[in-house]
Amino acid sequence: MATQSIAHDPALEGTGQGQAPFGFPVSLTEKYRPRRIADFAGLGKQRKILSKFAANPYPSAWLFLGASGTGKTTMALALAAEIGAEVHHIPSQECNVQNLADVIRMCWYVPQGGGFHLVLVDEADQMSNAAQLALLSKMDSTAFPPMTIFVFTCNATDRLEARFLSRCRKLEFSTYGLGPEITRLLKQVWNEEAPDAEAPNFARIVKDSANNARDALTKLELALMEA
Repeated sequence: MATQSIAHDPALEGTGQGQAPFGFPVSLTEKYRPRRIADFAGLGKQRKILSKFAANPYPSAWLFLGASGTGKTTMALALAAEIGAEVHHIPSQECNVQNLADVIRMCWYVPQGGGFHLVLVDEADQMSNAAQLALLSKMDSTAFPPMTIFVFTCNATDRLEARFLSRCRKLEFSTYGLGPEITRLLKQVWNEEAPDAEAPNFARIVKDSANNARDALTKLELALMEA
């Protein structure tokens, strides 16, 4: 794992290199959110697979499976940035037939910057049955929109049909084994934000956050306010 720009959804991050500048206050989770696939610490398997895919992308559907805060949405956005894709983000609870139809209609046209469309559907396990059926018809080879990549995130698959799952390439996201990486992340953030202040117990923060980097960064933000 290299030293990298820092993150926000657990699996994450780095030294602050390559961070987007902000002219206004933002949370630590946003300030240190990784913008590129290589910026993630941990998630080695996911980074390897998606880096190879980004080097030679093709129309496809992906399912990012894991608990909240494990880097699924952030990784999808990093993938989009890596391939220069135009992002169509459908938030949780808004994946209905009408919204899908509107987005997929746009995907039949060349993106403004050329290249790919990336349709990001958060918490896809909460979509309506009608929406899932509509997607099934669009994800068949004869109806798949050109130059389009679907990324679905979800916490569990029990509400998703086998037919839907069979059309997706599944990547599992987990906080397992991320304790050391997140501890280093917190230390790096603290040294950048408050190098002269007495540091808290980073390992304790990580443990209390159950290896969830987003939660750990939120707790660290409160500690910085106390410093």
